[in-house]
Amino acid sequence: MAFMFEKLEVYQKAVSFADEIVTLTEGFPRGYGFLSDQLNRAALSIAANLAEGNGRFTKADRKNFFIIARGSIHECVPLFEVARRRRLLGEGKHAALRDQLEVMAKTVSGLIKGLDKRGT
Repeated sequence: MAFMFEKLEVYQKAVSFADEIVTLTEGFPRGYGFLSDQLNRAALSIAANLAEGNGRFTKADRKNFFIIARGSIHECVPLFEVARRRRLLGEGKHAALRDQLEVMAKTVSGLIKGLDKRGT
């Protein structure tokens, strides 16, 4: 792996999550392109902001991108809820996706707190 962030478990999970969402939304029926698009962009934003944050030189810049990644995690929650209510997601799949989001949210929050504890 050429980039340090690629070794981060949360980054790897975020990429896998984004890939899973692409596959999932390919099965959405016509008329739900708006939901598919927003879900894909929010899911990809998690990994993209983790990568971009790790490429920044200042702690403040890194923290800002990690905060955006955490926001994208939270953005997925209501999108999945709408998909569940529209019966585009079954209860089990909905619960599994939320579980993945919770794990990533906790980890990203830990990255943010870790930056706060560091001097530089």
